[in-house]
Amino acid sequence: MVMLNKFKQTQEQWGGSSEVIDHWLETRQALIVEYCKLGSLQPAQAQSNVVELPSPKDIGSFCDHLVDYISEGHFKIYDMVMDKWKATGFKTNEEIDQTYAKIVLTTEPLLEFHDRYTKVSAEDDLPSFESDMSKVGEVLELRFEVEDKLIQLIADSLAIPPGA
Repeated sequence: MVMLNKFKQTQEQWGGSSEVIDHWLETRQALIVEYCKLGSLQPAQAQSNVVELPSPKDIGSFCDHLVDYISEGHFKIYDMVMDKWKATGFKTNEEIDQTYAKIVLTTEPLLEFHDRYTKVSAEDDLPSFESDMSKVGEVLELRFEVEDKLIQLIADSLAIPPGA
């Protein structure tokens, strides 16, 4: 899966560079694993033309991880980054602000998926689940790509002392 390969590249590039980034990557890895698990539970159409969906428990678990990842990014990781920057005298810039704004744009579609599927039951008919999962995968890939850019900007900014 492309998402997993890109994650491995990011982890090789940035893993160990800072506690904040390591924590962020660990959280991302847990979400990717959960997404892959959920995706692998969807077998191809059987001879009866019935697609077997993941259990409500598995869907709910992914939804929980998804909202945790989003929340942690917005309310913990970014705050940790800003605290580290402030401690070194760094101030955000337009490029970082624009990159963060792109991450924010991915939040709404992910929360919509969460809200739609977090409380499904075994009796629910989910005709668009597979296409919705596919869209979530695309949005996550975009989000991770932009987060990687943000990681790059953070690392670059921390490598150059303010005023240098």
